[in-house]
Amino acid sequence: MPQAAIIGTGLIGASIGLALREQGWVTRGWDPSVEALAVASERAAVDPAASIQSAIDGADLVILSGPLSANLATLGHLDTNALVTDVTSVKQSIVSGVPSRLRFVGGHPMAGREHAGPAAASGSLFRGAAWILCDDQASIDDLATMRNVVASVGANPVVMSADHHDRIVAAISHLPHLLAVALVALVAGNPDNDDLVSGSFRDLTRVASAESAWWPEVLAANSEFVGEALDSLIENLKALRADIDSGNLDAVAQSLDRARTRRAEMAPPVAGVEVILSDRPGEIGLVSQALRTSRVDVRDLQLRHAVHGGGGILTISVRPGEVEPLKAALAREGFQVEEQA
Repeated sequence: MPQAAIIGTGLIGASIGLALREQGWVTRGWDPSVEALAVASERAAVDPAASIQSAIDGADLVILSGPLSANLATLGHLDTNALVTDVTSVKQSIVSGVPSRLRFVGGHPMAGREHAGPAAASGSLFRGAAWILCDDQASIDDLATMRNVVASVGANPVVMSADHHDRIVAAISHLPHLLAVALVALVAGNPDNDDLVSGSFRDLTRVASAESAWWPEVLAANSEFVGEALDSLIENLKALRADIDSGNLDAVAQSLDRARTRRAEMAPPVAGVEVILSDRPGEIGLVSQALRTSRVDVRDLQLRHAVHGGGGILTISVRPGEVEPLKAALAREGFQVEEQA
């Protein structure tokens, strides 16, 4: 059986361990946090190792799944013939820090959750998600191996350079996080805002709930591209404000229409299934049964109560490829369901 060493057993590391074990891998793990390693072991994501070296001994694949600074430090003294990869969300810093003695393919699974730590890990976390692989220093064979590993856990391997990766994630990942932080700060402290926050605001700011400890060093490492993305956003907002202030409503309408059309063309990272709930005992239990039998990876849940009480609409967000199994399972439990537009 293939063996993997997972260095860093938080949410991503433990989820990789669970996913690989489902594919028949033996996984050993190490983490500087004794508690994180213990929870990952209890979850059966890894067999705990006493040190990094004991984790990697005999491994075919070494996965660095700690924060950026920890992964860079580990790379500096890592000594192994195994293929090495990482999961860091900024790639140029990692790729440039790889010693020539190592076989290395930089990686970044575009998946996560608001809750950090191995207790929130799931072997299905990567199903349908893009998993970026960087070919800067990778051999053809090692890149092919990582493609196979990534595909085996249900993810979609996407190959690009580290520079290209960092420019893209600055716009689609790092900037949205900063925007969510700014929006929360804008309305914070006003009780009226808190009482009236709607689904659209919650959707826009969801990522602000994510673990924040590792974000500062990632943003600093990608400061050039993050700065460019911020500048572009500010210019777009200024243009919209100018059109609004001048009463140029045709220009505002054109901007809104372009955004609506472009958004519709994008493959959404999640899809929502709306479940109509009746005011009867056991409704949520039946939903839970459908979730259990469909084995989908739930990304978000939102419940809107009926205005005058009794029932409501539960929106379950899952990966796009998991909509049909979820709808079928809910229908078997007698629910009326509808996919969100």
